[in-house]
Amino acid sequence: MGLRAMSSSPETTVDPSPGKTVRLTWLMDLGVIGLIALVWVCGFFNLRPLMNPDEGRYAEIPREMALSGDFITPRLNGMKYFEKPPLLYWLSALTFKVTGVNEFSARLWNGLFAVLGILLVYWAGRSLYGRAAGVWASIVLGTCILYYSFSQIVLLDMAVAVTISGALFSFILAAPLAKGRKRFWLMMACYVFMALATLTKGLIGFVLPGAVIFLWALLLKQWRQLLPLYLIPGGLLFLAIAAPWHVMAARANGDFLWFYFVHEHFLRFTTRIHGRYEPWWFLMPFLIGGLFPWIFFAWSGVKGALSGGWKARQENSAAWFLVIWVVFITAFFSKSQSKLIPYILPVFPAAAILLGRHLAKLWSERSLGQFRRAAIGFAGVAVILTLGFLFLPGIKGHAEFEVPLPLLKAAIVSGLAAGIIVTIIGIFTKAARMTLSGIAGTGIALVIGLNMIGSVFDSGSTKSLALKIKPHLRQDDSVYCLRLYAQDLPVYLNRLVTVVGYQGEMQFGIESEPKVAEGRFISQEAFAGEWNKPGTRYAILRKSEFEMWFPAGTPCQELDGSGKLLLVVNRHQLAMR
Repeated sequence: MGLRAMSSSPETTVDPSPGKTVRLTWLMDLGVIGLIALVWVCGFFNLRPLMNPDEGRYAEIPREMALSGDFITPRLNGMKYFEKPPLLYWLSALTFKVTGVNEFSARLWNGLFAVLGILLVYWAGRSLYGRAAGVWASIVLGTCILYYSFSQIVLLDMAVAVTISGALFSFILAAPLAKGRKRFWLMMACYVFMALATLTKGLIGFVLPGAVIFLWALLLKQWRQLLPLYLIPGGLLFLAIAAPWHVMAARANGDFLWFYFVHEHFLRFTTRIHGRYEPWWFLMPFLIGGLFPWIFFAWSGVKGALSGGWKARQENSAAWFLVIWVVFITAFFSKSQSKLIPYILPVFPAAAILLGRHLAKLWSERSLGQFRRAAIGFAGVAVILTLGFLFLPGIKGHAEFEVPLPLLKAAIVSGLAAGIIVTIIGIFTKAARMTLSGIAGTGIALVIGLNMIGSVFDSGSTKSLALKIKPHLRQDDSVYCLRLYAQDLPVYLNRLVTVVGYQGEMQFGIESEPKVAEGRFISQEAFAGEWNKPGTRYAILRKSEFEMWFPAGTPCQELDGSGKLLLVVNRHQLAMR
């Protein structure tokens, strides 16, 4: 957005200097967008218990790290856990030391990275296509159903998506600049973001940005734009951030290098060793559906950004960079033999800018014109989703109370219906601004509704079980997980548990440190002997396996069986002391 377009803004009356006016709008926009995004992303963290397995795992590892003070060797239920690097563990562990462990503090850094991602797309969108495009890009990213959903869940994928995006945005903004201070610092930011991404989730932190940059330079013949790369200062900065932990972890653990680099990088990508194989097209529905409610404008947005086609690629090199970013990262993870839904997250910031540029143009033109069909498609899908909420069988809210189903349904459906009505009115009047406002409102109502019913999607939480026994739990009591490991249980109990007949992702740690694992990972036969020893024993198991673990005559009492899991104790008189 040029200075002429901004001259009517109220900031101009405060300071007539164009340069200062631009800086003021930058600061004001970043402040307003950041504050709204912070409330929007972090305001619902306490609505749901931690989700298993991911949220329990990524809360427990930093809990143990904060307790032990060992920031080099991550541990899960006391065992070495080198599947991922430690950046998010470090941040959460430091937070736990200050605030204690709870759902909000566990989700805080994931949410803060999501907020950073929204600010980054504003920064890059405004720098590339003007202020309105930056604002719309931040709106698009913040209301995309998949991006917002994963901002609410403790995962490493949000942090790596945002840091990879920061690296790529820094590069594409530096590329057209001549050698000088601004290019230098943007390139240094690129190296810093790649280092942080590497410390978050490993080698993809620099492999993916490097591959996107290389392909862009190769396909568009932009080799001159690569120089200067400031490879020596940038490389040293990258190593100063990313290398020390890897070196210290290798020195402290002789088996680190093979497991971390070979097992968790090479074998994860090239084989089905992790049991997460999906067909090549697996991520595509989540890319398309995850862009809801803005997916209906995606094709026209890409066509508009690439106007002139391949012949005009030099003039639209930044747009081609964003498209290559989306296509390559989607193809990369589609080729991988290990696929999970969050792997597609790094493409959303690039898609948000392409959409933001398009929607800003549509907003300024005020008329829907040829985009009326896209709006009608959205309205039809939104009506179907609204009807889906009406027929949900049951909804739970916060772990401590039940939200009345009719009231919750009425609130969610009313919000969706209001957005749809505004959209439909905008469609009939061909008013772009009303239509876009209705779409944004519907998207907001949808993600709020999904947040309110979040616990429906994870009935495996052990929070209620943990809270039932925690007030009565003594240091010499034992808690067993039978043929399972409930990831969130140690978090809510604030102690390690004994796992019976199960190893799972802790197998590497168990085999690496058998003496440490002794007594904490035991067989079914050993459990039968321990259950009858003096002292109080609690066990959590699947309901369907009760008779297998506790045949007739075995002393036990059921304390809770409201969910999929069962909580039992071995001594009735001590059950609720």
